Amino acid sequence: MAGAIRRINLALQGGGAHGAFTWGVLDRLLEDETIEIAGISGTSAGALNGAALKAGLVMGGRQAARDNLDWLWAQVGAVGDMRLAGWFRAFLPVAGMWSGLADRLAPFSPGETLTRLFSPYDYGPLYSNPLRRVAERFRYDLVCAEEGPAFFIAATNVRTGKIRVFSGADISTDAILASACLPTIFRAVEIDDPATGRREAYWDGGYTGNPALFPLFDPALPKDIVVVSINPMRREELPRSSQDILDRINEISFNSSLLRELRAIRFVKGLIAAGKVDADAMKDVYLHLVADEDLMNRLNARTKLVPTPGLLWELKSAGREAAAGFLERDGDRIGREGSVDLAAMIA
Repeated sequence: MAGAIRRINLALQGGGAHGAFTWGVLDRLLEDETIEIAGISGTSAGALNGAALKAGLVMGGRQAARDNLDWLWAQVGAVGDMRLAGWFRAFLPVAGMWSGLADRLAPFSPGETLTRLFSPYDYGPLYSNPLRRVAERFRYDLVCAEEGPAFFIAATNVRTGKIRVFSGADISTDAILASACLPTIFRAVEIDDPATGRREAYWDGGYTGNPALFPLFDPALPKDIVVVSINPMRREELPRSSQDILDRINEISFNSSLLRELRAIRFVKGLIAAGKVDADAMKDVYLHLVADEDLMNRLNARTKLVPTPGLLWELKSAGREAAAGFLERDGDRIGREGSVDLAAMIA
């Protein structure tokens, strides 16, 4: 197997600043010249990572992609606390000085308090999305290019509650911001929808596809899907504080769409194995997972919204280590079989 090209698709979860773990995973995978990335599906932070990865690969290959991901997370690290965007700071002029201390001493920060009391629509002209200055700097001629990996990002239609998958020329600054739009923090992102002929509002894609796997079932793409997970599936400790309860509700909600697709994959694999459907009629997906559940259990939802450089570098390092472990442990399975026990994962 050494030296043989291993074609994979990447499914990149969303999770705010925890997406720096995915940065590390991608950085390590790009070092392996036997790995070829054929397709990318990303949501929220996964959409940002996917855009940087795709643009870099098209622009100059593996090293350019690694450099582009480094640039992305340097930009995200400069955003600061996303709970305390400009429209919050107008009401909390000293919050930036003590929000870090509040995270250690209080169950939630001043910014989180305001999200419970006010809507992002209450701030009029003071409102701004701190991620816009990052997303608008992508080279969309490269992100949307026909060459390079197929790229898909997911957002949730507020009116219908259904998923919308953006690809090709439909991917834009607004599409990426829509995919990362937590509705308690950011205003819905409005984008024209040619399918409905109207302007639709979108929230975070994590509600309906975190990430969406079904675009990667295209027959032209390889069977192997590597899911990079940054939302813990399991937490052994029962949440008791109001904040911990809300955090776990959000984690369960954002994992539910992925678990639903995993159940569908298992069902199809069972039909194929039993000979009830032709193997050519449905794609027999080989599923793999890169994660660090122990690390994500030590973190919480508050750290998703505070992209401090120290946290980002710790997450990148953990991602690189997790990817190296995956390649060493399961790399030889790529192209032959999945490495995830689906029955145990969805039980």
